[in-house]
Amino acid sequence: MNPIEVRHLTRRFGEFVAVNDVSFEVHPGEIFGFLGSNGAGKSTTIRMLCGLLRPSSGSASVGGVDVSRDPEAVKQRIGYMSQRFSLYEKLTVDQNIAFFAGIYGIPRERFAARRAAVLEMAGLKGREKTLTSSLSGGWKQRLGLGCAILHEPPIVFLDEPTGGVDPVSRRSFWRLIDDLAKSGTTVLVTTHYLDEAEHCHRIAIIHAGRLAALGTVAELKQVFRERPILEVRAPRPVETMKRLDAMPEVEKTSIFGTAVHAVMRSAGVSPDAIVARLTEAGLPSTCRVVEPSLEDAFLDIAERSAS
Repeated sequence: MNPIEVRHLTRRFGEFVAVNDVSFEVHPGEIFGFLGSNGAGKSTTIRMLCGLLRPSSGSASVGGVDVSRDPEAVKQRIGYMSQRFSLYEKLTVDQNIAFFAGIYGIPRERFAARRAAVLEMAGLKGREKTLTSSLSGGWKQRLGLGCAILHEPPIVFLDEPTGGVDPVSRRSFWRLIDDLAKSGTTVLVTTHYLDEAEHCHRIAIIHAGRLAALGTVAELKQVFRERPILEVRAPRPVETMKRLDAMPEVEKTSIFGTAVHAVMRSAGVSPDAIVARLTEAGLPSTCRVVEPSLEDAFLDIAERSAS
């Protein structure tokens, strides 16, 4: 049995369906990413898997335990870190560690070793007496993760843990997640940062409560296998984009940095032919076929799911 198995999971709030017939499984030691925009259903799903919210229908097993039948047993098998790091601001670093050790029932003889491990991981040695409220976002983030894994759970849920944290701290945090997975811990993380999702072994894209796509980054990009993307660079990108939109070979366009990305309706379109037609229209440009980015794939999948 996999650490996490989800079958037709659904959650309704009155007439509103927040999570709609979602099915997936997470393998041992895998970093599984839940990618979607705000309100897509990521947090609702993770709350059901953590035993915090009862499903309306469907089933889910976490650590071999049915989340509907025994949510308390699920909580004993997991670590959970919410968007706000789950810390108590008015407690010191040491007091937060001691509090969570008590919550998780860590034996006194084991506490000293686990406390030292958390302080080492979080880089907070020497700051044990510091109030948590005075820590920067990056330090809180590391301490929050440390408290979530204080009891060494085999499964960890991270619900948008890097929101509002600077890029350097986010990179540092993801190195910790990589280390967790390498040690055998199964990690499910929700995010709306595309660069973070690249770290995941597999990604589930959720849109409007439904599972729109599931696979590795390379597999998700296969949505463009028969529809090449051309990167067009021109001095007047907005005008260039409008001209490209009028071409029958072009399915859609978008501004991508300082360039225009044009998705072709089929393979075999010559970049030179596109350049020639733009030049004739008074829009000199350069054009080349590019590999789709995860952003390209995510937007395309979300658009198709919405239609």
